[in-house]
Amino acid sequence: MENYLLRYRKTLFLLGIGSILAILAYLCLFMNMNYAAYFLSLRVPKVLVMVIVAFAIGGASIVFQSIIQNTIVTPCLLGMNSLYSLIHTGVVFFLGSGSVLIANANVSFAIDVVLMGIIATVIYSYLFRKTKHNVLYVLLTGTILTTLFTSIQTTLTRIMDPNEYDSLLASLVASFNNINTNIILFSVLLMGAVVFFLRKELGLLDVISLGKTQAINLGVDYDKTIRRLLLGVTLFIAIATALVGPISFLGLIIANLSREVFKTYRHSYLILGSCLIGTIILIAGQILVEHVYNFSMPISVFITVGGGIYFLYLLMRQRRA
Repeated sequence: MENYLLRYRKTLFLLGIGSILAILAYLCLFMNMNYAAYFLSLRVPKVLVMVIVAFAIGGASIVFQSIIQNTIVTPCLLGMNSLYSLIHTGVVFFLGSGSVLIANANVSFAIDVVLMGIIATVIYSYLFRKTKHNVLYVLLTGTILTTLFTSIQTTLTRIMDPNEYDSLLASLVASFNNINTNIILFSVLLMGAVVFFLRKELGLLDVISLGKTQAINLGVDYDKTIRRLLLGVTLFIAIATALVGPISFLGLIIANLSREVFKTYRHSYLILGSCLIGTIILIAGQILVEHVYNFSMPISVFITVGGGIYFLYLLMRQRRA
């Protein structure tokens, strides 16, 4: 066991070094030293947001997979991205793009986090309770909800004023190019508060991954713990999505890569590993966006294409197994 733990720590150390090198490469690549302060003022906030998003989506995906006992399902595949798009579209449709709920980035961020947190928690808590934590039913219902949210959002955009739609479109595509630096500190504080509030439940993840019956036999208040963890998952996804927009498949990629690198049940290694892997992937993708494609293509395109291929690979591998 000590050999395994030593190997996991070495892997975390190497991933940490890789993340630092990726950050330094992004900050210093093609930088004119005469205008270093200006370049850093643009790039440092992006790096901070990429780290926040990697931690939020990676941690939430690992926890969610442990809750539902399935490694190829993430919160984004159950309608979280569609819910975000529907909320933004609904606000613009009914109140207009000039509304304070849209024009003020801080208020818009708060609305996204609150509504996504409340709606997703209510829906999925109800689903888990009614289906008795049946993964297949939850996945099927989540797919139906995704279709429902997307259909409503598409209907609203079809009858929306074209000028309003143009102002809406930018917020529906994940991008690190236009970041409101005022909400970075608020995001970090909110995530820290969630982790502190759920510190006991997070410590029980290794036991919960054994299954409901085993966890109850070991003295875990299973239903209460699951509800609290689910609230934390929805808030983390809401924070990440509100910061940069919907990024499909990112959680699937980094969570499963972390599970392949750290073949362990210890969630401390899995969560930290997914955060570091996510940081490397996001920074590498942003470097491609800025220095190869000259901002002509958003980072979400690379992640969606790569994630779709990886998802098919995971399905085929599970089928063979």
